[in-house]
Amino acid sequence: MGTLKEEIAAVLNKKCIENESNTPDFILAEYLIDCLDSFEKATKNRDKWYSVHLEPANSYFIRDECKEA
Repeated sequence: MGTLKEEIAAVLNKKCIENESNTPDFILAEYLIDCLDSFEKATKNRDKWYSVHLEPANSYFIRDECKEA
């Protein structure tokens, strides 16, 4: 297996996703990774703003009916 960028580029190439924009798959892969990095930065800034620490399966996000099960 390659790097995340290489794997994303391979999937984009395999599905011919790059054809629509005529942009090389490795450039699209880098763009998508940059989007993920930006999203992570934004969510960290949001959490800092609201003074919260969110984790997967945090009870804050579990509905009451799910807690009963």
